[in-house]
Parts: sequence; C-alpha cells; structure tokens
Amino acid sequence: MSALRKKFGDDYQVVTTSSSGSGFNQPPPEKKRKRQRFVDKNGRCNVQHGNLGGETSRYLSDLFTTLVDLKWRWNLFIFILTYTVAWLFMASMWWLIAYIRGDLNKAHNDKYTPCVANVYNFPSAFLFFIETEATIGYGYRYITDKCPEGIILFLFQSILGSIVDAFLIGCMFIKMSQPKKRAETLMFSEHAAISMRDGKLTLMFRVGNLRNSHMVSAQIRCKLLKSRQTPEGEFLPLDQLELDVGFSTGADQLFLVSPLTICHVIDTKSPFYDLSQRSMQTEQFEIVVILEGIVETTGMTCQARTSYTEDEVLWGHRFFPVISLEEGFFKVDYSQFHATFEVPTPPYSVKEQEEALLLSSPLMAPSLCNSGEKNSSLDCLETLEDNDSTTKLPTKLQKITGRDGLPKKLLRMSSTTSEMTYSFGDLPMKLQRISSVPGVSDDKGAGKASKISTEPMSKSVADLPPKLQRLAGGGGGRMDGHLPPKLRKMNSDRFT
Repeated sequence: MSALRKKFGDDYQVVTTSSSGSGFNQPPPEKKRKRQRFVDKNGRCNVQHGNLGGETSRYLSDLFTTLVDLKWRWNLFIFILTYTVAWLFMASMWWLIAYIRGDLNKAHNDKYTPCVANVYNFPSAFLFFIETEATIGYGYRYITDKCPEGIILFLFQSILGSIVDAFLIGCMFIKMSQPKKRAETLMFSEHAAISMRDGKLTLMFRVGNLRNSHMVSAQIRCKLLKSRQTPEGEFLPLDQLELDVGFSTGADQLFLVSPLTICHVIDTKSPFYDLSQRSMQTEQFEIVVILEGIVETTGMTCQARTSYTEDEVLWGHRFFPVISLEEGFFKVDYSQFHATFEVPTPPYSVKEQEEALLLSSPLMAPSLCNSGEKNSSLDCLETLEDNDSTTKLPTKLQKITGRDGLPKKLLRMSSTTSEMTYSFGDLPMKLQRISSVPGVSDDKGAGKASKISTEPMSKSVADLPPKLQRLAGGGGGRMDGHLPPKLRKMNSDRFT
C-alpha cells in the first residue's frame, strides 16, 4: 500500500485493487445469471434474421458480397465446387462434339481428320479441356481447322473461364485481405470505470493498439443500448443513445500510438445523469464501443467493436498507468492494461450531488436582509450590492440624478428598516416617504424615525446632486414638499 502511495502520490491513494483477494474467510460471491448481450466482447453482434420469406432473393442479387460474407469453409467449398462443375461441363461439351461427329470411332484412323486430335473418350476430352484452360499445351491433343463448332466452343470456353476465374479468385482475394484480423490487434479494457476526473464524475475505458503500424484517422464512438417506454406507452426494447466521448472538442479523433483512456463526462446532457452506485445494481444497459480507422499498410477501413454491460462498469475505480519513461523511449506495460484500483468516489449521481449542493448553498440577499435585526440598513445595502442582487434604477430617475451612487445615498436617508426592500425599483415610493414630514407619518414609522439624528440626514442630503438638493428643499435634514409630477406619475404607474 505504501509503495503504491509513493508511486501515485497523495491524489492517487489506493483503497484496494480490483484483482487482489479479500481474504479466506469471506464467502464466495454469488454467481449471477449470464446476461444476454447485444454485442459480444469480441465484437460479434448477436442478431439473427428470421422469417424473411421472399426477401431471401435479395442475397442472390448481391452474390459477390454474399460469397465474401460466408465463412471460410463454405467459401472454399463453393470455390472447389464451381471449378469442378465448370470443368466437367466443358469436358462433356468436347466429348459431345466428338461423339456427334463420330470422332470416337475413327480416332485411330490416320486418314481421318477429327475435330480434336487424340480425343477418343471422355477422359481424353477432360484432359484436353484442362490443358487448354490452364494453357499447359502438351501438344498431343489439339483442335483442327476442320471443326468450326469446335472453334466456337473454344471461344465460349475462354470467355467462361475468364469470368469464373475473375469471380472466384476475386472473391478469395477480397476475403483474405479483409481487415477483420487487424481488429484483433486492437484491444479494449475488460471493464469500464466510473470515478472523478477534473472534478467531474466520468465514465472511462481504455483502448490500445498492439501493432507498430498506426491506425490512420482513428475515431471512436459509443452507443448506449437501454430499454425504455415513451410517454405515449410505446416500448423500445433496444433504444440507442449517443454517448459523447469528445465529439464537440475533437477528443474522439485518436492518435492511437499508445493506450488511451476514453472519457465520457456525466453531466446534465448525459444519459447517466441520474445514475448512482445504488441504482446501477438494478439498471440494465449495454455500452457499445466502436473504433474505426484506416489500416496504414493496406489503406482499408477497419472497425473494432466491444461492449460493456452494467456488471462490467466498476464504480469508484481508476485504471493503472501503463506508460513509463525508459532510456530513449516510452515503454508500455500491457500486463496492467486491464488492471484497476479503487479511489474515493461519491456514491451519488450527478443529479443528487447538484441537488445537495443547491440545498447546502447560502441563501440569497432577501434572507440576509430578513435576519437583519443585528444588521443596519447600510449593511444590508452593501450585502445586496456585493451579491449583485440589486437592479438598476428606472430610466427617468437615472436621467434626473445623473449619478450611479444615488441608490446607496437614498437608502442611507431612509428612516425606517421597514421601508427597506430587496430591489431598488421601489425608489420613487421611498422618495415620497423621505420627502414627507416624519411627524405626519403613521405612529409606528414616527416612533422609529424619532431615533434617527438629523446630522446623518443633513450629511446625506448634502451629498446628493444639486437637482435632488433642490427637490429636498436644502434645509436641515428634512425634505419638504412633494415629488415632481413625472416622479409621481411614474410611482403611481409602478404600483397600480
């Protein structure tokens, strides 16, 4: 444990490894029933097409692709069978011409000129065809100029033989040069892991290339297969959802020289937004990974596939590093390619974490001001301004004042804490309250207003712009008179 801490540092503290034993006294884990997969670990899709009816004729319309897609044993069987049938058919045609012309009975007559020399039975006709088709030409059997039907058959044999050779040899060449075997040297980790990375809950898996030849333009995609039911009641047994593995940032374009860890950040747009460690035990899903690229040596497109079920996703795990710096090169240790170790990870979903953070966050300005028996009006104002909870003054009042510091000064002149509100959009009404005589106001307001000295009020009025000083009357700490018609009208419009 100490060696691992020394190797990875404090941020990579190992809790326990996934492959290490837990002791001899623990009971063996319960064997879970094997789940049916849509895509096997080797990339084969578990899909069988049935009840095609008359649609099977479509396979014959694309015969070349049908032959290429067949297994090797069937491909070799068709290859040998096609050549055998073609040879027997053409040998029978040469024997039939010799039989019709009577060359079989006159084969040993030196004065008779047959269609094909030295063809007097079916084996000799078959040998003549093989020698002609394979361009061996021993010289013992040959066609003569006394047989026009033989010349026509010879032309037909040459054309048919070229077509059969091109079809079957081309089919075998394409099948042998398919990059499917190249996909076997592309590795995927046996498990996927979910842990924190860069402060975000992230789904991770690892890919690697065993060959020194590169995969040109390598790109990776992920699909989530999960059954769901629509609000209309429609059941979708294998609904496919896209998992973002860096499409918007270009991280899905891989430079696959050494093993890479592919990451899917779980956020509000992710299908795993409400997935937690507890809910993953009851969820059923499958993550299909598709890696595509161009084989550098052949220039053909290669595709490798694998999948991860919910049992193969490890919560709170991280992959071991596999790259180390040697003298003059980087070394990749593939013995640790599939290994993971546990790291501290919150067992809650991203949705639950955001809700808990929202509930634990401090309340906004209104609650701060409501608890202000210990806070003065000026302190509440500063708190509001610091939290950016204030709003701008009305346009007409801004034109009258011509200053940005008016809201703070006006609130300093306020004589009651009950007149304090959480938005400065109410200032016209406050001006009416300020301009009114404190003695004429209601009893509650008068009792509180009598506690405020006139000196701060005088200072606040002196700090006002000239226009507002004229409105305030300029005398002592009081503002006399009424508001201008514009402000009165604006105030009445806001509260009606």
